[in-house]
Amino acid sequence: MRDDRLSDGNLPLELDAFVGRTAELAALSRLLESSRLVTVTGAGGIGKSRLAARAARDAGAWRVELAAVRDPELVDYAVVDALGLTDHTTRLPRETLLEHLGAPGRRLLLVLDGFEHLVEACAELVADLLRRVPGLTVLATGRRPLSVPGERVFVLAPLGADEAVELFVDRAGQQGLAVGDDPDARELCRRLDSIPLAVELAAGRLRALSPAQLLARFEDRFRLLTGAAHGSPERHRALRTAIGWSHELCTPGERLLWSRLSVFAGPFDLEAVEYVCSGDGLAEPDVLDVLTELVAQSVVAREETAAGVRYRMLDTLRAYGADWLEATGDAERLRRRHRDWYLGLATWCELDWFSPRQGELARLVETELPNLRCALEHCLADPEEAHLGQYLASSLWFYWTGCGRLSEGRHWLEQCVHVDSDHESSRLKALWVLGYVAILQGDTVPALAALQECRETAERSADPTAIAYAEHRTGCLALVTDDMPRAETLLRSSLDRYQEIGELNSSVLMGQVELAMTRAFQGDLPEAVKLCEDVRQVCEDHGERWARSYALYVLAYAAWSDGDPAGARELLSDSLGAAHTFNDLLGAVLSIELLALVTVAQGDAAEAALLQGAAAAMWPSVGLPLFGSAYFNTPHELCEAAARAELGDERYEACVREGGRLDREAAVARALGRPPAPLPGPRGPARHAGGAVIMHEPAASRARKGGETAG
Repeated sequence: MRDDRLSDGNLPLELDAFVGRTAELAALSRLLESSRLVTVTGAGGIGKSRLAARAARDAGAWRVELAAVRDPELVDYAVVDALGLTDHTTRLPRETLLEHLGAPGRRLLLVLDGFEHLVEACAELVADLLRRVPGLTVLATGRRPLSVPGERVFVLAPLGADEAVELFVDRAGQQGLAVGDDPDARELCRRLDSIPLAVELAAGRLRALSPAQLLARFEDRFRLLTGAAHGSPERHRALRTAIGWSHELCTPGERLLWSRLSVFAGPFDLEAVEYVCSGDGLAEPDVLDVLTELVAQSVVAREETAAGVRYRMLDTLRAYGADWLEATGDAERLRRRHRDWYLGLATWCELDWFSPRQGELARLVETELPNLRCALEHCLADPEEAHLGQYLASSLWFYWTGCGRLSEGRHWLEQCVHVDSDHESSRLKALWVLGYVAILQGDTVPALAALQECRETAERSADPTAIAYAEHRTGCLALVTDDMPRAETLLRSSLDRYQEIGELNSSVLMGQVELAMTRAFQGDLPEAVKLCEDVRQVCEDHGERWARSYALYVLAYAAWSDGDPAGARELLSDSLGAAHTFNDLLGAVLSIELLALVTVAQGDAAEAALLQGAAAAMWPSVGLPLFGSAYFNTPHELCEAAARAELGDERYEACVREGGRLDREAAVARALGRPPAPLPGPRGPARHAGGAVIMHEPAASRARKGGETAG
């Protein structure tokens, strides 16, 4: 699970060190103690994010970075994501937020950082949350207030004179330069209005120019710009001057790269920069050197992410570069190159998902999500490129379904399939992926509609791949709605089709696991085991972990049925560990339920009841209506009956309540029999692996019920 709580290791990108601001920090902290909504406002680069982070850090606040979010409809998704919430139902993200934040006794400080381009959406969200969640406090940062009732505005002024010089000297020292309290440096900071970003940009030039030279150049630039910038606040002109002056001091190649980097949203890597930004005045072999210079000048920052080294521009500097890019007339070409790069990235990730690199790819796509969103928006904005949006959204099926992004995936897929396209194959793929996502959300009617349209259109156009996937996912829908004969027929047929066209990937293997479930539900556990052992072997040959975790689950149930609870526990520990690594909510909760059944069989009814309570707390966020299934609910019923019989109703319920108080990390750790792991850093592989899971009552249990079979 991602941890966006504020700490020294997760401060927003603005300055590398927090200089001064002692009085402001104390004042803001006092304001937060007495107000439920505080908005820190001020010019760009003045240190709003850093001050808010420092004020909120000790309170265990959660930060939502909004600079890279461009679509107002994605604001709620961004908050859900920052809080690490996983919900696979059809509920809107707002409902998920309200349920989580409104839990009895919960108090939370939410930091909305950089909302100024999303004012209306953020204001509506904040007003709604504050009205309905009494334990919530919001600290927002932006260049203007939210204008929400009850808002307290904290206007942030520039650094004090001594603080600005301290920052300048500190940045010089980081470059191995000794400046000291140089009068020219002090005057330069004064002319820069002591704005932190402006001071840092100036300090980034010290390798080439002395403070006196910097001051002389800046004074010339300031007189020129302020004379032509009437009507804007002096402080805004000072920052604009500092940025423009820094821009003028760049070489032509540096200015060119600065402008081209503005097409990226959020973090970006070197390979993307080399592809998107090279050419027409900037040779690809020179990109690294030019980028390195921009880093040295504090125009670009280097950061470590879960996917490796990335670069990022402050929004203020990115906006300046975007203006220059528009002025050159090259913006549309750069946006197309950006789109093409991320289309290629998605294509490569989809192909490579069936490999040992699944965890790495999940982290990669998670890190690149802001840019992938940007590419999707670009495609959907132009009807002639709608097919590219369909292709991109559907190529990410493994991420939407395997990494817990069902709701956002459906957001993009529904937009894509409703756009006319002359490229039928792209739309067909988007349709079956949409159907798959809707199945995993438990939304059967839209799922069936999408899959039927896909199947009918594919048959008319003789598209064997789309037919196979539509048939497969329709079989999966029959499985989760308890129609086992139809599910078996469709799944067998789709597997035959896959074999005919040579299709083999994680989704195909999940089809075989799902076929195994139909056989187990119909009483043929040996064939189910045979099918899943085959899946297990193929997965191990290819290093695949996603489908393998579900095959292990089936095998664990078979081991328990055969009277081998120790073997079942070993298999389940492996399955649950993989599910949790991917933040796979469905796989995790089902493994915990089965571990509870194994635990009661091994003689610890109290622990089994506790695990059932932990699972019960997770179930409301799972889209599949598994507890409405006569097949899937059997292990829960068996465990509950055995635990109640041993503990009695009162103690059983007490144990369940105790388990229900565990968060997901603690619940998984408890199920695996180990201490809770420390909170992770930036998000690793994301959230949920799709698929259904076997629930077949053992023969001994059926005999105790007079031979009746569940369902």
